[in-house]
Amino acid sequence: MDVSPAKVQSDASEVGRPVHPGGFLAGEAGKSDHVKAGRIVDFPVSVVLPAGGTGERTGLQTPKQFCSFLGRPLISFTIQTFERVSWIQNIVVVVAKENMDMMMDIIQRFQHKKVQVIPGGSTRHRSICNGVMALGEEERSADDKPKVVIVHDAVRPFVEEDFLHKIAVAAKEQGAAGATRPLVSTVIATTSEGYLDHSLERAKYRASEMPQGFTYDVIYQAYQRCTESDLEFGTECLHLALQYCGTNAKLIEGPPTLWKVTYKRDLAAAESIIKEMLSQSTCLLTGESTPGVRSADVFQKAFGALDMLDVIPDLMGDNARYLLKAWNFIQVSFHSSCLSEVEDILVALDATNQALLHPPIVIWVHLKRTDEKSMALAESATIMNLASTAKLRNILLYGIEVHGSEDTDRWERSAPKVAEMASALIRDRNPALVGQLLQA
Repeated sequence: MDVSPAKVQSDASEVGRPVHPGGFLAGEAGKSDHVKAGRIVDFPVSVVLPAGGTGERTGLQTPKQFCSFLGRPLISFTIQTFERVSWIQNIVVVVAKENMDMMMDIIQRFQHKKVQVIPGGSTRHRSICNGVMALGEEERSADDKPKVVIVHDAVRPFVEEDFLHKIAVAAKEQGAAGATRPLVSTVIATTSEGYLDHSLERAKYRASEMPQGFTYDVIYQAYQRCTESDLEFGTECLHLALQYCGTNAKLIEGPPTLWKVTYKRDLAAAESIIKEMLSQSTCLLTGESTPGVRSADVFQKAFGALDMLDVIPDLMGDNARYLLKAWNFIQVSFHSSCLSEVEDILVALDATNQALLHPPIVIWVHLKRTDEKSMALAESATIMNLASTAKLRNILLYGIEVHGSEDTDRWERSAPKVAEMASALIRDRNPALVGQLLQA
């Protein structure tokens, strides 16, 4: 097979622009619960991610799959989508030969698992073909060869496990299955002179999207039998399965989250979506002190704007699971010495390697009594030093200092402002404010 640089697939449609993909960040990579909600997969499934495109439509010099936001390239987010699905056996990423080293560096830097990187071809079909052939190599054992292959775009990071399950099961039963979306705009044909020829009845047509699934035998035979013209100019895998294997694909309408990063503005939209999702997983640590425990109800009311807020005393014992569940940690302290609690959170987060995927946020909320000696300069220096070290590990640390009293009534009056500031820090994830000791 040809292994020269691949070219990006033309976009099927502008359907389903940015929306909120509910479960994208749920679960630790590679440890999703494939039994819950009936998602039982008892056959081997592999994924082929063609990622050899040049990204011409973004107008950027860097191919869009390698463009970064939140400290990670886009393709890393897409790989994570499949890694968190435990029943997916392995992922073949197909990239242009000149990008092989870059891709290997991404795999190592973000500790992606189950990933094989191979060189692509001069067109989309040639790249997918290379990926399919790699899954059937003779040196693979029978257990390593997939029953079903899912083909997906490297620049569609928000596909959810429930939908992947539908595609995989339908592919196993029918031989092929693919995602569709309703057309938003009417499709018209034009004359060679640039005038309207005719239009199509929109209700009768659908946009073909990704992911698509196939039994391995079907997709393998389709690429073995297709013509050079197909490999050079074609883009639709389902069409090859129908034309060369007689396999009529089951079409399943997908959610709006299947949208594809095509233009430069889509990168900003993807970043905004992930920021929003990260902000909805917050853990409030009250400590063991009596004032801290009393403050729990006050904080829960004040942080009502946060969609997900768990209140616990610390991250010890069973509570350690929140290190893999939450992306934001608010530590409430009533004494300066309690800054050591923040250090404990930073050490624990670093040990989980969570920060390799997304930057967690730690906010130290210090309620300073009016009769307590001012230690603002010392505290600012300490939190700045901690924040600088944490930032090197992709953890963002902020501080909020509240001048008041441990008296519940006064604390209740301060809590809404603290909640507003903390919510803004969590939402914006602004690196410029890292290490600042903000006054509430």
